[in-house]
Amino acid sequence: MRGWSFPLGKVLGVEVRIHTFFVLLLGLSIAESGTVGGSAGRGFLLWMALLLAIAVREIARAMMAAYFGMELKGVLLLPIGGLLAFGTSATMDSAGGRRAEKAIAMVGPAANFAMAALMAALIYGASSQVTVMERPFMTPLHLVRSLLWIQVAMGAIHLIPAYPLDAGRVLRAELARTKGSIEALRTAARVGMVLALLLIAAGVVFFHSAWVVMAGFFVLMGAQMEEQGHGLQSVVDTVTMRDIMLTDFATLSASDTYDDAMTKSIHALQEDFPVVRGNSLVGVVSRAAILDALGRDGNGYVQGIMQKDFQAATPEDTLSRVFRSMTTGRTLELVPVVDAERVVGIVTLQNLKQAMGLFAEQRRLRSRERDE
Repeated sequence: MRGWSFPLGKVLGVEVRIHTFFVLLLGLSIAESGTVGGSAGRGFLLWMALLLAIAVREIARAMMAAYFGMELKGVLLLPIGGLLAFGTSATMDSAGGRRAEKAIAMVGPAANFAMAALMAALIYGASSQVTVMERPFMTPLHLVRSLLWIQVAMGAIHLIPAYPLDAGRVLRAELARTKGSIEALRTAARVGMVLALLLIAAGVVFFHSAWVVMAGFFVLMGAQMEEQGHGLQSVVDTVTMRDIMLTDFATLSASDTYDDAMTKSIHALQEDFPVVRGNSLVGVVSRAAILDALGRDGNGYVQGIMQKDFQAATPEDTLSRVFRSMTTGRTLELVPVVDAERVVGIVTLQNLKQAMGLFAEQRRLRSRERDE
């Protein structure tokens, strides 16, 4: 979600980010407007028309996801549409998950075509002088006509069965019935990449259009991003804390003084520590908090500054549950792993990210060995 993109803010708790290439497309739109005698403002409005078409489809898809009980966490805006990131979602290995995937996919083009029909009705009803069917359909010199046809084009491009376009998502859901979610994703992504390359070639050889070439490029990029993202998702949904937790770690006692705690932390690589009373976990505290309290108040006891409201896990909890716990805005980046009230391991944000990458790479290599 974060590579080559920057945030636009949050809408109803959903992080909205825009890809850098989408912003570069604004420059291209303004430049093209100048070549046909239009102003920079018209080029900007044409770009906004594309953003509106994407907003229409992504709002419709988000509403459909909410209908199926899927927790939307973020949207990455690309010129071909948005990539949705979910905190929780139905698995493609279940009939309900496949049904949700297809419904979310189909509602995107339907929303664009419905908006186009509404715009056409408004145009014909308000002014019969607007030539909707005149070429070029999308031009900065005729923004009203462009508004309509950009909606049509956005819906039409997603009827191409190239993952991650909507028709490609329907293909993936159908493949998951027999191949399973991971293999279905890999197959759909490969089909999407091939079709994207064909689209790029067609743009160069037949259409001589930079826009067609860019559409193919964004489909190719989206397919790669989705494949990588779902590869990591398959890891976090199946790997447990027992597989990933650090077992060589240090703890602090609630009765330790700040000086004692700092002395112990010098000999540990951790930034955050479980705090115990006897064998029971009672809190967590960071090295930074100890150092801050020591400088501000002089010596004291760890129990006075430890955080009592914290997330703990069991060895059998999945990585996805713990990852969500560690990214809810809490200041500490530590999850203690507890078995029968005894701390048996810890998971830090640093080792979590490293382990996710290693597990994903391990599965990719194993998959390649099976193919060979």
